[in-house]
Amino acid sequence: MLSPIRLAKFLGHAGVCSRRQASRLIDAGEVCVNGKLANHIDHVTTQDIIIVQGKTISALPEKQLYAYHKPVGIDCKLNIDDPTSLIHYLPKTTRVYPIGRLDKDSRGLLLLTNDGTLCQYMLHPEHHQKKQYWVEVDRPIDDSFCQKMASGIPINGQITLPCEVELLTPTRFKITLQQGLNRQIRKMSHYCGYRVIDLFRVKIAGFKLNLDQLKEGQFQLITQSELKIVQK
Repeated sequence: MLSPIRLAKFLGHAGVCSRRQASRLIDAGEVCVNGKLANHIDHVTTQDIIIVQGKTISALPEKQLYAYHKPVGIDCKLNIDDPTSLIHYLPKTTRVYPIGRLDKDSRGLLLLTNDGTLCQYMLHPEHHQKKQYWVEVDRPIDDSFCQKMASGIPINGQITLPCEVELLTPTRFKITLQQGLNRQIRKMSHYCGYRVIDLFRVKIAGFKLNLDQLKEGQFQLITQSELKIVQK
């Protein structure tokens, strides 16, 4: 890399953290460039000496994206002091972090990357990345439930965006969302009088969890062709 780029973007490309997190670290005085405290207007290259929280960022690693089949009981917050934290289960060869979250009581597909730009793209609400889930509730549902869920439910002080809902079995439905509010499906179901007993994410954007290839608790490196599918 010969052309200087903004520091936060560099840290995102380096897989240190997202650009937003990089801005917070800069604000907190946790980043130095060539022996001086960094600021947001700094532009850097791989020739600069960049230190983040006492660790030298020596080079830009190859960008990687993984699919992870998350089990129930794993917390996506990267907290080293929490034995249930995802940080203890990440690949050892490359420092990656989750694109978004899947709550501790839920399971299924989670994407992990060291590419801050991709992470920001996938999480930005303007891109409306679709996520698909299979959901089991505590008692029988019908088509009217699906229609109600699909049309929008008031939670967190707002009405959820219209979504796709399909009845699978008397107690199971498939739902495809274009937004990611905190515990959205559980709160939507609760509003309708149901309790979610199993929430399984099967698809993010164009990438679908292959249960034959990726067993629970396993990682899979996503290829460049598959990455293009995810970015569509």
